[in-house]
Amino acid sequence: MEIGSVRLFVLVGVFFTCAEKAASQSAAIDVSIFQLTERSFYVQWTKIAGTTSYKVTATPVGSVITPPAFAVFNSAVSIGTLNTLVPDTLYDVTVEAFDSHGVTLAEGTIVGHTAPEIPVIDQAYSKLSQSITVEWAAVPGASSYLVTARNGPLFYETTVPNSPGTVTGLDPAVLYKMTIRSINSAGMSQPSRPKYTQTVLAAANVSASSESSDSVQVVWSPVYAAVSYSVSIVRSDGLGSRITENTTDTNLTFTGLDPGTVYTIIVNAWDENGNPGDSFTLTQITRPEAPATITAALDVANLDATFNWPSAQGASEYTLTLSSDAGDPILNCTSSSTSCTIFSLECGKLYSVSLIASNDGGPSLPSIAEPLLTVPCAPEGIAISEANPGTLSVSWSDVQLEDYYVVFVKSDDGLEVNCNTSSTQCPFPAECGFTYFISVFAYNRAGQSPLGDVHNYTTAPCCPGDVSPAYVSGDTLEIVWSPVRGAEMYETKAVHGTNIILCNDTSTVCALSALECDTTYNVTVYSFSDIRGSNTSCPSRYATTAPCSPEILNITTTDTSSFDVYWESSNDAATYLVTARGDEGTWNCTSSGISCTLAGLPCGCMFVVHVVASSPSGLSLPSYAVPLETAPCCPTNLQAVQVTQAMTNVSWSTALGAQTYTTMLESSKGQAKCTTLQNHCLLGCITCSSNYSVSLEAISETGLKSVCTYQGYSSSACCPLGVRLYRLSSNGIRVNWRASAEQGQYSADLYGSKGNFTCSPSLDSSYCDVTNIPCGDVYTVVVAPIDDDGLKLTFCPKKIYSVTCSGSSVGMVIYRGKRSAD
Repeated sequence: MEIGSVRLFVLVGVFFTCAEKAASQSAAIDVSIFQLTERSFYVQWTKIAGTTSYKVTATPVGSVITPPAFAVFNSAVSIGTLNTLVPDTLYDVTVEAFDSHGVTLAEGTIVGHTAPEIPVIDQAYSKLSQSITVEWAAVPGASSYLVTARNGPLFYETTVPNSPGTVTGLDPAVLYKMTIRSINSAGMSQPSRPKYTQTVLAAANVSASSESSDSVQVVWSPVYAAVSYSVSIVRSDGLGSRITENTTDTNLTFTGLDPGTVYTIIVNAWDENGNPGDSFTLTQITRPEAPATITAALDVANLDATFNWPSAQGASEYTLTLSSDAGDPILNCTSSSTSCTIFSLECGKLYSVSLIASNDGGPSLPSIAEPLLTVPCAPEGIAISEANPGTLSVSWSDVQLEDYYVVFVKSDDGLEVNCNTSSTQCPFPAECGFTYFISVFAYNRAGQSPLGDVHNYTTAPCCPGDVSPAYVSGDTLEIVWSPVRGAEMYETKAVHGTNIILCNDTSTVCALSALECDTTYNVTVYSFSDIRGSNTSCPSRYATTAPCSPEILNITTTDTSSFDVYWESSNDAATYLVTARGDEGTWNCTSSGISCTLAGLPCGCMFVVHVVASSPSGLSLPSYAVPLETAPCCPTNLQAVQVTQAMTNVSWSTALGAQTYTTMLESSKGQAKCTTLQNHCLLGCITCSSNYSVSLEAISETGLKSVCTYQGYSSSACCPLGVRLYRLSSNGIRVNWRASAEQGQYSADLYGSKGNFTCSPSLDSSYCDVTNIPCGDVYTVVVAPIDDDGLKLTFCPKKIYSVTCSGSSVGMVIYRGKRSAD
């Protein structure tokens, strides 16, 4: 068998019926050993052919005292056992095969070791309901022990290195047969002599509870084979004494305990032999006591109440409860600390407050109820009326649990007043144009009620006090005033007889239009608000429109710079201002009648003339404008320059207002006339050596004329006629001409390539001589009168002559023709 097995097989021999093949004499026997005990073991070998018997010998190794053991088996056996061995001994085991003559055919050897001696149990006992402990004396050579508990067919084993050994997994209150076997490397011994032992009782299934702050009740289920029970209780913190009670019941109550304290409870069941069973240990905490005092802090704004209390011994949680007599839902809060808050209480309530402390043992009894008064509810049904102007009356509905009321009235300018009363109404003064914000609070010992609805009341807007016309015209009155309190809009009304004009605007200015000029209106400005409507008590004022606009009838000319203006108007009493306005400036005249004279107007200007009527009410609109044009100015500078003997160029400075000019030179011999848009004119048919009068007409675009006269003009002397050249001597030339009727001073000029020559005759002479003139040249000859300033006329004709040479002297003088003046 294998070591640790609980079974023992004893075999004397094993017989084989089949024929074996014979082995040779020199063959070896294979030997093996199994199922070793302290005094025996089994030997197995291989068969040898021709064998008639086998001998098995066990010889102790190293011992001369212990005799060997042997056994002989017939040829049919291959397994045999050796008994009477010595425990814990090493043996040489030999198997020999003999034939019928006793001759050894083969042999084999192996070493075997017997198991230790059988142990002897000293004692066996049970301290726990599921185990038995066995004690024994040590066995030499044993390396371990097998402990067995048997109950009928059931057995439980455990291997231990030494004594004691405990078998577990047993059933409570059962009698077990206990044995031990010793074990070494070879095997195990036979079981020891048994010892019968019973397991103790099982532990009771115990539960505990605390019904009050000073008691614990212990309850358990009956235990099989138990005849009584013992229950012990002691504080888990070690303080105080231990209390033990014996009973045959299955419950027990301990009283007089400390509140909120953890107790350790031990329950044992006892059998009929007075042996205790397994202990069952548990803890139980007693219920706490409720705190004696509760304090409350009420948040009036949110109606939240925070409660505080002293801690209770052993309490892990507190539950605070609020209830009222009105049948309202019960409110509560739970906290693990010594405070908690209940939110959103109802106003105007008287609550009863109680507190329960609890732990794992259960809740305490409720504390003595204490009252909690909440603040009153906000008054409702607030009504505001203005019974008399300047006085408002506030009333409201009564509320529960109030002591008195306070009304706060705050105007929109920040000023606040209040009224303290025990009734449900209160008056206070009010001014126009203010919005009043009204709050009513109720008070009791708990404090102020929450803020209810804030009501507002707006009094009628004030009347404007500084109404005045800012702009007045013939058909419009622009009325202005300063803003007043409470006004969101203004209505301006102007009344004249049955004619009513209205103007509504949010601005503090209103233009009353489509009025009659020079008319007095009764004007009233009413203030208006959306809430209170119009203030109809505002006073009126009178305002007169400006005079009616005059109409210009005619403008007549007095002289070149003065004009009479005539107009028509229906105003009762007005002064008129006539204005002529142009680029050169403004000219005025005033009159209380229907005409006035504008004097000193400059020439050559365009004016716009209008008439404005004025009165204490204002100015009328200007009359329709009438254009007024003065005659053009005369040019300040005029100059006549003779350009030919028969033509004169007259030029002048530009005249203001003139568009065209007509220039005229007039003498006894005739006149010359020229009309132009420019500021110069060339006049022909001028008679030389004549005196002319000079005049000019400046004409405007509209045809107005100014006749301008200037200093007389004298034409130049006439150019001489019949100019001839004559040779005088070898180097001289005479210039001869025929003078005009008016005698004067002349000058003769000869221009040639070899030189220029001039001669001037005496006064009233008609010739002059030029000496030392080179011959062989062509000369241009000009004879011209000299004016009073000593200047020669430049427009006289020029004649061309060739002067030939005769030797070195002047030869023939030949006329070649004439050329005009350059």
